[in-house]
Amino acid sequence: MKGKIKLAVFDMAGTTVDEGNVVYKTVQQVINEQGFDVSLDQVLEYGAGKEKHQAIVDVLIGCTQATEVNLVANRAFANFKPALKRAYDRLDVKSFPGVKEAMELLRASGMFVVLNTGYDRKTASSLLEKMGWKLKADFDGLVTADDVVNGRPAPDMILQAMKLTGIEDPAFVLKAGDSCIDIEEGKNARCGVTVGVLSGAQTEEQLIQAQPDFVLASLAELPDKVLRD
Repeated sequence: MKGKIKLAVFDMAGTTVDEGNVVYKTVQQVINEQGFDVSLDQVLEYGAGKEKHQAIVDVLIGCTQATEVNLVANRAFANFKPALKRAYDRLDVKSFPGVKEAMELLRASGMFVVLNTGYDRKTASSLLEKMGWKLKADFDGLVTADDVVNGRPAPDMILQAMKLTGIEDPAFVLKAGDSCIDIEEGKNARCGVTVGVLSGAQTEEQLIQAQPDFVLASLAELPDKVLRD
C-alpha cells in the first residue's frame, strides 16, 4: 500500500484521543436529565461519531418514546457544552499508546495527517492543547463540525481536509475512525481506504457492518499496514 496514500484523516475521540468516552457519557447524562434512562451502549450505538446535537436527536429517536424530539434535544444540547467543559476540566486527556509515534512515521513518509471531529472547534482545540499537540508540528490540519455545513456521514469534513492539503483525488485518501459513521463518511467521500479501530466507541462486530477495508486494534498499528513495500 506504500505510495498510494497521500492524506490520512483521523477521527479524534476514541481514535487518536483517549478521553474515556467522556463525550458520550456526557451525552448520556444530559439526555437522562430530561427524564429518560438511556444506557451508554445505546448512546454509542446511535450517536458515535456524529455532531453532538445530531447524536442527541438520534439517540432520542432510537432509544426513547420522546415526543417533541427537537425541543427535548435543544434543551439537552444547551446543557451539553457546559457539562462537557466541567468533565474535561477534571479529565487527564491523553493519546492512545503508540498513536503519536504512528502519526510521526506517516508524516515522515510524506503523508499528510489531518484530524477531524464531530466536536466544535473550541472543544477540539482544548483537547489538543491538553495533550500538547500543535498544528504543523504534530499534525497538518484540523477540521471540526464548525467548519462544514453537513456533519458525518456526509463527506464535507474529508473534502475540507483535502482542500487544506491540496489533495484532489480521494483515491489517495485514508479515513480511520472508531465508529461506523467514520467509515460511512470515508466511503461517501470516495476514500481509497477506510479503516476501523477498536480503541473507542464500537466493537469489531459493529464496525464491520460498515465494511471498512480493514479493522485494527489501534491506530498505532497503521504504519505497519500502509507503509509496507
